[in-house]
Amino acid sequence: MAAYVIANITVTDPVKFREYGAQVGPVLAKFGGRYLVRGGAIEVAEGAPNFDRLVVLEFPSMEAARAWYYSPEYAPLLALRNSASISNLAFVEGYAPG
Repeated sequence: MAAYVIANITVTDPVKFREYGAQVGPVLAKFGGRYLVRGGAIEVAEGAPNFDRLVVLEFPSMEAARAWYYSPEYAPLLALRNSASISNLAFVEGYAPG
């Protein structure tokens, strides 16, 4: 079943964050991940507007999502992202009807 990584990111260092963005794609793809949402305009319809930069990643499974996030390949990029932003991130199981 598909799984998702959902992150709300506040960029604190745009230069470093662009460096992260330029490098993360191949590591994401190695684990079967792909972007569904990568920033972009946000229109809040309900509640407090507490989104900054919203990112949604799709993986083939929860195991693949966790493997990517905790991998040695992603570790230096995670450190770079953390030095350039403040993030809230969650792993979310997909929906399987039936």
